[in-house]
Amino acid sequence: MAKGRSGARRPGGTGPAPGFAPRRVSVPASWRAPAKARHWHVPASDRTVHWGYFSKNLKPILEIASGDFVTLECLTHAAGDDPERMIQGDPGAESVYRWTRGSKAVARRGAGAMDAPNGAGGGLGAHILTGPIAVAGAEPGDVLELRILDMIPRPSGHPRHRGKTFGTNVAAHWGFHFADLIEEPKPREVVTIYEIEGRGASGVARALFSYRWGPMVDPDGIAHASYDYPGLMVDPAKFNPKRSVLRGVRVPLRPHFGVIGVAPAEAEMVSSVPPHYAGGNVDDWRIGKGATMYYPVSVPGALLSVGDPHAAQGDSELCGTAIESSWTGRFRVLLHKRARIGPRSPLAELAGPLLETKDQWVVHGFSHPRYLSELGPDAQIEVGKRASIDLAMRDAFRKMRAFLMRTRRLSEDEAISLMSVAVDFGVTQVVDANWGVHASLRKKLFSSGRGSRNA
Repeated sequence: MAKGRSGARRPGGTGPAPGFAPRRVSVPASWRAPAKARHWHVPASDRTVHWGYFSKNLKPILEIASGDFVTLECLTHAAGDDPERMIQGDPGAESVYRWTRGSKAVARRGAGAMDAPNGAGGGLGAHILTGPIAVAGAEPGDVLELRILDMIPRPSGHPRHRGKTFGTNVAAHWGFHFADLIEEPKPREVVTIYEIEGRGASGVARALFSYRWGPMVDPDGIAHASYDYPGLMVDPAKFNPKRSVLRGVRVPLRPHFGVIGVAPAEAEMVSSVPPHYAGGNVDDWRIGKGATMYYPVSVPGALLSVGDPHAAQGDSELCGTAIESSWTGRFRVLLHKRARIGPRSPLAELAGPLLETKDQWVVHGFSHPRYLSELGPDAQIEVGKRASIDLAMRDAFRKMRAFLMRTRRLSEDEAISLMSVAVDFGVTQVVDANWGVHASLRKKLFSSGRGSRNA
């Protein structure tokens, strides 16, 4: 594929539909971009997304150069919880969610078998991911830097809700709470629809209504007793919605991307649900506007994909989801070649997704950071059976210890003492099969600049 072109297509497609192809656009003057930098806009459509998986074999929809800017439209995989508010009247969303008997615009949803009983791909992976995008010159051992410049909520396309933005939270069967319910009926899966007001930290979300998700039959005649397949579309009115929920509560927005990652090398099809060394479903609410993420590259071109936008989430993502909503992200992508990364750099020997903000460095630990190679041929199933906070905490500890010893030149004893008195460890999530713990290091602890991006 030629650089900067998008002749690609999704499996089963023949190429981008008119108006939905990635295209080069002007670079806003406010970005103060280098003269050679280019800016690409990627609309969300059935030709520019893949659903529920990463793959080193996916043909990229676009190839960019290090230093380029990319605007990516990202759709939530849970818009079917309220199609009127989050799909109807939106041509991009309609093209992705289009599903009639015998015809599904994006057939594969997940890394499972195409003849899985609950649908193609088996729902082994849930997220709609825009991409993948190849980065010219990226090779295994390099590091990809992704600067998140902005996030813009995607408004409803329905005439009745024009200009408003909505999201959904599902208290699902994979949630941490599910086996510990105290009210009847038990078990139950509950959907809460939110309206989003504003776009940044000053914005809020308020609950409109909730309903108990019930058994349904999809357009192909497959019965779903639980919320077990992405993209199921329901009419909330048929589930007796409850209107008076969370009255007087305004949830502060924390816009971020739950899933950003590069393609792992170990398997051809990898579920989008468990996070791992190459990123993926990290679900850290800090990964929003102003943040910079670093990912170790393991396949040629890196193959970057972005999705799972959230309007708000608390640490742990306890019930299984955040406020899942559709947002557009603006990014700058830079490639760090392995040979040019200094031994004391935070990027040296990078073992997993690393977050940098203005004030902090954040490492991410997982129960099994390399589960694809650690857990055998059934790793994508086994990881969910073996996850624990203990394992994720130990991985985060080891990563922060290595970070401090390498970038700050501390002894092990110094690093351990500092972690106990000044590093904040928190539960990132306990619902993504491969549980996460993050460790946050405040930059102001150090009087020198050592450990900065250019160290």
